[in-house]
Amino acid sequence: MEFRTLKANEIDCRIQSLNEKNGNVGAVVLLYKDARIDMRLLDEVVGAMNWKREHAIIGDRLYCTVSIYNQQTGEWVGKSDVGTESNTEKEKGQASDSFKRACFNWGIGRELYSAPFTYINLQNGEWKPGKDGKPKSYAKFTVKEIDYDENRNINKLTIVDSKGVVRFTMGGSAASMQATKPKETHVAGYEEFCKLAKDNNVPPAEITKYIATEFKKPRLAMLDAFEMVAALDWLKKFIEQQGTK
Repeated sequence: MEFRTLKANEIDCRIQSLNEKNGNVGAVVLLYKDARIDMRLLDEVVGAMNWKREHAIIGDRLYCTVSIYNQQTGEWVGKSDVGTESNTEKEKGQASDSFKRACFNWGIGRELYSAPFTYINLQNGEWKPGKDGKPKSYAKFTVKEIDYDENRNINKLTIVDSKGVVRFTMGGSAASMQATKPKETHVAGYEEFCKLAKDNNVPPAEITKYIATEFKKPRLAMLDAFEMVAALDWLKKFIEQQGTK
């Protein structure tokens, strides 16, 4: 059983952070899926009567288990994950987030982990200074085009604004990429992490899953200095555990 990759109109864009330099503001944009998309794909692939979701509080955290009925064995197979609070409705946010994470474990939308670093320079009128002096933006972006390679990794991506103007492209010309994506700089510990992971053959999927689960970020390069310290600690423990098996 395999869930298909997400279509452009099934993916949402969210501004994760804003960066201001010399009066110019840029937005780091993440791709994500809505819980309704998970429900639709479960209905589409396994049938509405062949899956179920259950929630349970363990400690002070809300977990969700998404179970799919195996018709060959007559058993329910479940995969679980924990949710995080939203900024508005605590319980509803945890329930939705834990459900989406459990669906990620089934493979729904997992290709979003391969999203490129997406940086969009904001235009006048798309942002304003907040009360704390930091820039605020309510700009809306949507995915116009997306495509994947044979390994289900994103190899083409076009993001447009509310007026339909292209603001980010991947898989296009070098000139357009240069206009939308600045050169990345890495925090201390990044090179060490990459070398350790490579030398010890740590599966990239394990790294991506850890980063997405722990920091809600799609790529190692997006971690800040404090997060990188935690990530290095996790990697060393992971390598140690692998060596004892």
